Amino acid sequence: MITTVCRNENFNAAHRLHNEQWDDEKNKTFYGLCNNPNYHGHNYDLTVKLTGEVDPESGYLMDMKVLSDLIKAEVINRFDHKNLNLDVPEFKGLNPTAENIAYVVYHKLKLKLPKQLELSVVLYETPRNYVEYHGK
Repeated sequence: MITTVCRNENFNAAHRLHNEQWDDEKNKTFYGLCNNPNYHGHNYDLTVKLTGEVDPESGYLMDMKVLSDLIKAEVINRFDHKNLNLDVPEFKGLNPTAENIAYVVYHKLKLKLPKQLELSVVLYETPRNYVEYHGK
């Protein structure tokens, strides 16, 4: 039996969207309020989806407590109440757009998950703006 299990988490973080290759005017024009030099914050909602074959003995695809602990260790504890640009090493040279945050989350989790599980990450920056990354 193939199924998908999902775990929702949330974290709060500040960031500034800024391309170092562009001058200040182009950054301001392109990113608007998201280019505020004093940063701005979001209440991010994260959904981690795992797809694979359910273990017939346990009835689990993955123990959800184990998944929750993994997300907390790899994402929440590292990103929550942080300035992504300044406090999170993965974003020192990477613009912390929602797309790039989802990419980083995916790769942090993928390294720690059983290889046979497919992973998808959905990151809501606002209730109406979100990205989904499948590792492709």
